[in-house]
Amino acid sequence: MKTIVWFRLDLRLADNPALTAAAQTGDTIPVYIHAPEEEKPWVPGGASQWWLHQSLCALSEGLRAVGSRLIIRRGPTLKTLLVLARETSANAVFWNRRYEPAVVARDGEIKSALRQQGAQAESFNAALLHEPWTIRNQSAKPFRVFSPFWRTCLAQPDPAEPQPVQKHLPAPSEWPKSLQVEELELLPKPDWAGGLRAAWQPGEKGAAANLAQFLKSSFDTYREQRDRPDLPGTSRLSPHLHFGEISPRQVWHGLAKAASKRAVPGAQWRNSSFVTELGWREFSHHLLFHFPTTPSDPLRPEFAKFPWRKDDGFLRAWQRGQTGYPIVDSGMRQLWATGWMHNRVRMIGASFLVKDLLLPWQEGARWFWDTLVDADLAQNTLGWQWTAGCGADAAPYFRIFNPIRQGEKFDPDGAYVRHWCPELSKLPAKYIHNPSTAPGEVLVRAGVVLGRDYPPPIVSHAIAREVALEAFSKIKQAGSA
Repeated sequence: MKTIVWFRLDLRLADNPALTAAAQTGDTIPVYIHAPEEEKPWVPGGASQWWLHQSLCALSEGLRAVGSRLIIRRGPTLKTLLVLARETSANAVFWNRRYEPAVVARDGEIKSALRQQGAQAESFNAALLHEPWTIRNQSAKPFRVFSPFWRTCLAQPDPAEPQPVQKHLPAPSEWPKSLQVEELELLPKPDWAGGLRAAWQPGEKGAAANLAQFLKSSFDTYREQRDRPDLPGTSRLSPHLHFGEISPRQVWHGLAKAASKRAVPGAQWRNSSFVTELGWREFSHHLLFHFPTTPSDPLRPEFAKFPWRKDDGFLRAWQRGQTGYPIVDSGMRQLWATGWMHNRVRMIGASFLVKDLLLPWQEGARWFWDTLVDADLAQNTLGWQWTAGCGADAAPYFRIFNPIRQGEKFDPDGAYVRHWCPELSKLPAKYIHNPSTAPGEVLVRAGVVLGRDYPPPIVSHAIAREVALEAFSKIKQAGSA
């Protein structure tokens, strides 16, 4: 038997159910099909395309190490799979599931068409601890609040142990033709990805190294340091999880082993802050699967009438890290340079866009989608709707982050700001999160001229907060009418 393994967002050899199942049937033909037009309107952005290039190269290298190779073709997907099946005499196609609504529909059509052609077509769960349709509330409906959702998940049996890497993949006697990764033209021209290369090691090895480093150095301090952008307290696993270079099962059981070595009780580590972050990842896919319009429409319908502004100048200032609020600007500059932003700063920056500037959350979601290496439709949607107050698990009040206080609390010495806003690096910590309040002589000693070296605040947070609360009160009244 010959089986095509169709790779997508599962770019790894370990704990890859489709690959393992295919290897057990006979000759295995790993395939990646590039069909960006089928991803519309959510075609991966430039940073994601850069990562995909690196990850495909790493996957190809890994497959060669086990006696196989990666066949690369361009779409359309169904036509390409049928052509490959004829070329290779393959009588089965296996793949791992994705959960974006449009992809689910497409996969169903592909599975049906392959079976009509007499091919075996099977899909597997490789991306989630619990698939979206398996977790329901007591009314057999999808959850809209995180806490009961995650309690229900934790009440399920533990995820299965991750599958090991196949030491050897049975290969066909003849390989079909393949494009080279470079022919997909995923790398930016001109090359602006130097910061991404310096910050990341895409691929399965990089994912394993990140997890090992986290378990070694940050496992015990994650709860205390996860909100500190000035400290290396997070796992930085998000892009590896998005591209499937590591599975959530591998992370779960890695945590379990680390906890066991430290004699941490199971109930304690299962309820730890980091495991809860895995829960939020699960919740985001649960919501997107059950509420498929949320990437563009608010989950809470009354927010469709929220009085958002349209101001291209405000939007550009936010995108470029020129708002006059250093913690916001540092995050936006970190994003542009590295394709990633610390989670606490994501919340601060997002709150500033939708609450201080009153710009639509969809604008922020689109910018993050184009610039994040971990751009994930489910998590991006959940994060922006949560911040805007229009999504699931929304707070009973209109949460507005004060960017100055947030900076003072989570970057107390200003180390994060000094790194990403070097023009402010000589300011004392007392003023670094609010330079416009620094006395003239302090600014002179620091070599800062506001309006020349660094912008004054583009809005007053105090006034913007009152405007946002007034807008929210009208929406709230309309929703209860």
